[in-house]
Amino acid sequence: MALGVLWLVAALLAVRQTAAVLRLPPEERLTDFETWIGPHGVLRVPGPLYESGAFTGTPFAGLVLKPFTRSAEQNLGVFWTFGTLLLVVAIGFVAARILPRPVPRRAALFAAPAAISLMVVSLPVRNTFTLGQTSILPVLLVLLALLPRASARNSGVLVGLAAALEPAVLLFVPLLWMTGRRRAAGTAVGTFAVSSAFAWAVLPGDSAAYWVNHVAGAGLGRPADGLHNQSLHGLLLRLGLSGLLELALFGILAGAVAVIGLRRAAHYAADGQLLLAAAMTGCVAVAVSPTAWLHQQLWILLAVVGRVGRRQSDRIVWPVLVVMVMTLTAAAVVPTTKGIHLIGQNAPLLVAIAAACAVPFLDRGSPYWRRPVPTEYAEPEAGRWRGLPVLRFLRRPLNRPNVLLELLLIRAGYWCYAYIRGSAPETRSVAEHHAHRIIGLESALHIDIELWFNRLVAGSWIEGGMNYYYTTFHFLVPLSLLGWMYLRRPVAYRWARTALAITTVIALFGFWLYPLAPPRLMPSHGYIDTANGPQDLANPEFGPLTELSNQYAAMPSLHIGWSLWCAVVVVLLAPKLWMKLLGVLYPVLTTTVIVGTANHYLLDAVGGAVVLACGFSLQYVFVGRSRDPEGVAGKAREPAAPAGPADAGGAVSGSVRGHGTAEISRD
Repeated sequence: MALGVLWLVAALLAVRQTAAVLRLPPEERLTDFETWIGPHGVLRVPGPLYESGAFTGTPFAGLVLKPFTRSAEQNLGVFWTFGTLLLVVAIGFVAARILPRPVPRRAALFAAPAAISLMVVSLPVRNTFTLGQTSILPVLLVLLALLPRASARNSGVLVGLAAALEPAVLLFVPLLWMTGRRRAAGTAVGTFAVSSAFAWAVLPGDSAAYWVNHVAGAGLGRPADGLHNQSLHGLLLRLGLSGLLELALFGILAGAVAVIGLRRAAHYAADGQLLLAAAMTGCVAVAVSPTAWLHQQLWILLAVVGRVGRRQSDRIVWPVLVVMVMTLTAAAVVPTTKGIHLIGQNAPLLVAIAAACAVPFLDRGSPYWRRPVPTEYAEPEAGRWRGLPVLRFLRRPLNRPNVLLELLLIRAGYWCYAYIRGSAPETRSVAEHHAHRIIGLESALHIDIELWFNRLVAGSWIEGGMNYYYTTFHFLVPLSLLGWMYLRRPVAYRWARTALAITTVIALFGFWLYPLAPPRLMPSHGYIDTANGPQDLANPEFGPLTELSNQYAAMPSLHIGWSLWCAVVVVLLAPKLWMKLLGVLYPVLTTTVIVGTANHYLLDAVGGAVVLACGFSLQYVFVGRSRDPEGVAGKAREPAAPAGPADAGGAVSGSVRGHGTAEISRD
């Protein structure tokens, strides 16, 4: 059943990506195809291939791919698109075949559809589909060369042909040599030389231009300092270096990465991890090439197969990091804050270098390879009502979660939240209509105090303090509380952050279904925007948030939802009475601030309280109460030593049944 679902997901993703390309108008489809079928493309160019600078492939690529390109021209890219999809599917099957042996039957069955799904959603493959590039073919040829039953001659021919299409693949020759496959390495060099010589004989001028004038194509295509060039050369150019200094530093860094990366790749190849070795070598090629465009970075995604970490709970961190970097935009991985934004912009390169040179992948001989240190769990307790919790199979971990994984998930979650909130409907007329209804309802309930209190705050000595409170504490307090729980109360941290996440997701539905103009955007009623002043609502200016935030995402108020969450957590976990009182005071102050600054109505605050109650209730329904086994309230359960063969079965189960429990938090 699960296997069928995974294959269905892979098929749907493939169909969606194919349709996304084919439904584009012909002039917008496969835009890089202009270098092949355009008025000055390979098929029609009367003079040198590289005269326009648009064509970046090797002369050999220009020769062998012309027939395929002509077919693509005749079918408006349909043939090329489906051909690219078939290459992706082939890579998925080949990658599954060269996983380290022995492969559990379940893993072998799931490997191919999982690989295809990841590749289809990855940025390199999506970019290849959109542009009509050919960079997937060299990856497939190299992986075919690494199949266990591939002969030395066939392996060498395949690697040589791949290098003739993409010269950076020549780095696989040292890998073959260092792993004892010297005949294959020699055959690869010979095949590359013969293929390039053949292209030189047919296209002498173009070959000289590519290999000599442009130094293996380094000067072709878009500017090398563009963000899509994720090589060391591109990074140094973006940092402002140029000339001999940049070239010298690039040579030193590239040499170091190549030596370290290839030695590590040879080690893992000798260990039987051929797919990981290929991915590491490909990562070296990405880093040391003068240009490594987005469609050439598929090697980085293949590094997801490496196993990192001794603990079972840590095994997922590296795959999550790689998948996030290779499927999401830079802004989704790292905030765009000045300074650290450079990490996000160069994340593929950093991951490639880490995979090639730094990440301590496990050897197959390690005792943790097949039996990582198990995670200790507590079984869910029965709820007060029959049938609860619903998801009884979800056992609650008792250890402290991996900090990198938490940061990645928090960042990705917040990016999704900001994206959905910003994409919610913000039709002014609808939002103002809802605002009139809210104002009328509050008037009927005699709780319409916003206008009076807003005018009291505007221009007074507390206005600046409220504006600062509104923009700062909304994130500072919840994040600080999460950090404290992570360090001191890790079991409670998992419970609390899950409830906060559910609350936030529910609030997004409110933003979509009920766009609402906050009081500050209703100046006709006399409200004053204390932070931004009077607004031209046709062209508002809300500072840095003008283009980033949906100003009509006001119902429910997450300022109140999050502050109430903080109060609940503090009341349940704080050891001192004065701390609990401060926790209760926080949402009261927040309510005062959102009303005084004209950012929310009182009913928005009620909505925030409702979504928080729903968040805690749904968590209780799904996973039940949260308790800390053995009365350990403030310490994470640290894993024991790895289990030996004799006691592996008992150690792997590692569950706690909840005897003698002491309650640390409640739903």
